[in-house]
Amino acid sequence: MSKDTESQHGVQSLEIGISILRAITQGHRSMMLKDIAAAADMPASKVHRYMVSLVRSGLVDQDSRSSRYDLGPFALTLGLVAVDRLDRVGLGLAAIAELRDEINETTALAVWSDNGPVIVRSERPHRPITVNVVTGTALNILTSASGRVFAAWLPEATVAPLIARERMTLELPPEVHTVEAIKTMLATARQHGVAAVTDYHLVPGVAAVAAPVFNANNEITLSVLAIGVKGMIDMSLDGPVVTALKRSAQTLSRRLGYAGDAN
Repeated sequence: MSKDTESQHGVQSLEIGISILRAITQGHRSMMLKDIAAAADMPASKVHRYMVSLVRSGLVDQDSRSSRYDLGPFALTLGLVAVDRLDRVGLGLAAIAELRDEINETTALAVWSDNGPVIVRSERPHRPITVNVVTGTALNILTSASGRVFAAWLPEATVAPLIARERMTLELPPEVHTVEAIKTMLATARQHGVAAVTDYHLVPGVAAVAAPVFNANNEITLSVLAIGVKGMIDMSLDGPVVTALKRSAQTLSRRLGYAGDAN
């Protein structure tokens, strides 16, 4: 047997144990042995033998009263460490590069700061007419697509002071002139899963649409944007740009540990 062939051989018992762990994870609650066996498509007697070792290792815990199994303390520790080590920005940069290649529009990644969203990086499309987005650009809450996305999914207490400041200092477009209009705009963003700015942005003639990215704590952690020239970029909700944008944000959310139902 060659070294290359040897390197391709794994430990079958470990792979079986991981299949059982995956079945428990996908159950979303503690499970009886027979239910785990059914989910893993294995005989209950075989699953039980693995459970003994999984319980000893701390990967699985068994309730002595109900006999149900669930993830154990070591499994939880592994999950927390994995989440802590995730490079959300690094994954986000890869996501916007892939999205740019798919839709051939300018894409960008934004994070939240104490003063609102900030562009971390942008990717230019492969076309003569493009929109250039400068890294480090601070975005307003009410007049940028990314700002609206963060405002829609962050706690109200976090964004309310910034919204109040912008209402006092900025010349706002009609759709966010009043408090009620702002509430309607944010509710619409949550309903559609994206926020768009088509008639008013950092630069006249630029349109943008943004989608939220969530982490394992079900919190918004990033915003992914598609940006183009007004009238040239397709901003329709069921169009290829918005569809690809939402799919990109959903995929990135899952990579960051989000288990909820993203729009």
